[in-house]
Amino acid sequence: MGELIRIHRVRAGYTQKGAGEKLRVSESLMGAVERAERIPTTELLLDSEELFEACGALKACIDFVDEEKYSPKFLDWAKLERTARVISAYETMLIPGLLQSEAYATALHRSRVPAYSEAEIIQHVEARLERQAVLDRTPPPRVGYVIEESVLDRALGGPEVLREQLLHLLDCIERYNHLTVQVMPTTQHTHAGLMGPMQLMTTSEGRSLLYVEGQSGDRLISKPEQVGDMFDLFGILRAQAHNPWTSAEVIKTKVSQL
Repeated sequence: MGELIRIHRVRAGYTQKGAGEKLRVSESLMGAVERAERIPTTELLLDSEELFEACGALKACIDFVDEEKYSPKFLDWAKLERTARVISAYETMLIPGLLQSEAYATALHRSRVPAYSEAEIIQHVEARLERQAVLDRTPPPRVGYVIEESVLDRALGGPEVLREQLLHLLDCIERYNHLTVQVMPTTQHTHAGLMGPMQLMTTSEGRSLLYVEGQSGDRLISKPEQVGDMFDLFGILRAQAHNPWTSAEVIKTKVSQL
């Protein structure tokens, strides 16, 4: 793929530096992509396709790039997420991936056991940040999260990383009127989510899906009866959590304490 990008760049008459300036990336990144040391983002492939007039050759690589970025079980979810109508999740351990700051995502991947290599950390963080483009999509999806209050206290990467993450979370809440974030208070000792986290989606075609992550493996579930039950459960969770306005105040209080 890197060689294919190089061929089309040269054919279009661009140096790595000139292409990087047009594509808003560094010369070193262009070189790393062409040497197959870095996986190109979807945005970089699409922009290169247009700049180099590649006649669809670079655009056709997007599916192959996705296979490098995501685990086989998450791949279908990541693809469907780009055009989803509704994205929802209940998170018990971490800030949702679509709302993570770069420093927080990096700290998360550095904590992985067994450890990732530095190159793998960069690859996974870039893939996670790239997914966040769905929040700026037109038309936007409806996005709703319920987050355990304890997540807001877990100083992953240290207090400064957490503070930056919470400020980023507040910025997202303010910036996106299609995003709803609710905090499940720790004092709510009994609620509908005690069996664990979940991710829910309604696709552009109206299909409902459930994605469950765990230590023993991940599962993408499409059986209507199972997914329907989880959508009902998520509705109960939202009713039991703080409302969005109170949740924002809780997050602001956490920031002030750091």
